[in-house]
Amino acid sequence: MSVAFVFPGQGSQAVGMGKPLADNFPQARHVFAEVDDALSEKLSATIWEGPADDLTLTENAQPALMAFSLAVMRVLEAEAGIDLKRDAQFVAGHSLGEYSALAAAGALSLSDTARLLRTRGRAMQKAVPVGTGAMAALIGLEFEQAAAVAAEAAQNQVCQAANDNGGGQVVISGDKSAVERAMEIAKSRGAKRAIMLPVSAPFHCALMQPAADVMAQALAAVSVKAPGVPVVANVLAKPISDPAEIVRRLVEQVTGTVRWRECVAFMAGAGVETFYELGAGKVLSGLVKRIAEGANGIAVGTPDDVAAFVSARR
Repeated sequence: MSVAFVFPGQGSQAVGMGKPLADNFPQARHVFAEVDDALSEKLSATIWEGPADDLTLTENAQPALMAFSLAVMRVLEAEAGIDLKRDAQFVAGHSLGEYSALAAAGALSLSDTARLLRTRGRAMQKAVPVGTGAMAALIGLEFEQAAAVAAEAAQNQVCQAANDNGGGQVVISGDKSAVERAMEIAKSRGAKRAIMLPVSAPFHCALMQPAADVMAQALAAVSVKAPGVPVVANVLAKPISDPAEIVRRLVEQVTGTVRWRECVAFMAGAGVETFYELGAGKVLSGLVKRIAEGANGIAVGTPDDVAAFVSARR
């Protein structure tokens, strides 16, 4: 059976995530401790105890979600003998999850990944003054329709399709007034719903260029290796493994569209039948089932999930 491991993005965080795993497995504890050391602070305390407002801050949520995902990965390596090089055809992650995928595949060290995501979160937050940008989910339009709506609504402002999540869900991003215009146009074009998202900045659009510049510098300062398994890149929806290209695509990803529907469709088309979502929530597992007919999406984040995974591997 061909499998891929996928890693969730922002929005999946919840206070307490990963605590049962850390309580039960030393490998998970070590990951959270290493992230704390890399950031010179007890991010694990914020993850497990809150407050939720602090965890939701982009600069905290990004390394926190990665820490949980990598904790699950290390536990599966220890408990189920998982070796990504041998057992996975691909890895991929949604937005910040692409960093988790790269760390899991050995392209980035855990400490470097934590620091990069802290930098990325801060840079994305600072790129646009609070309240001037927005993101909205358009439900019931195909990607091409949503992209056309965004382009029409822009009117010399920024409005872009930011996430192509599949299943008729496209997220748009840009200047707040342009996004509001796009929501009205979308409804007139047959969208079932248009929902403003509770985010602190307009991610994955041209307004994020200052953050992309910051990430180009940050990524140039770390060691990036060829991953042990191909990483399906958000902005390409195809696998990459060359370190220089990985850096280039991570920089592009800050302002570019997360082509998640195409990423999953590519992996399914290449023979992947089961997608294991490691870490917080079940968002990607749900999307997999909507995008790839017959594919399995299985979330792994709790000790019970790990036990079920180990049992299924026997």
